[in-house]
Amino acid sequence: MEPLSFSAVSSALPLSNTTANSKATSVANTQNSFASFLKESINNVNQAQNESDVLTNKLARGENVDLSQVMIASQKASITMQTTLEIRNKAVEAYQEIMRMSV
Repeated sequence: MEPLSFSAVSSALPLSNTTANSKATSVANTQNSFASFLKESINNVNQAQNESDVLTNKLARGENVDLSQVMIASQKASITMQTTLEIRNKAVEAYQEIMRMSV
């Protein structure tokens, strides 16, 4: 069996770096994807809250607004906020559980 030359060893090294780089890129893409999903979800909750506030204020000022639309917007905002809080609570619980695990 022939000993490996320096060029054979050095040409093999970039492959391992390429694999590590592709994994790092994959993780970074996943993190960016999750971050954008989270930001979009929070923006949706905020938009629902703002729509509910606008309709409620119009109703309080006596403007011509359908009461059922105000109630639907209010309930939609409430449900999205409750859902967001429950997801946050579950994420915090999962984090705490992971931190309690012994290595």
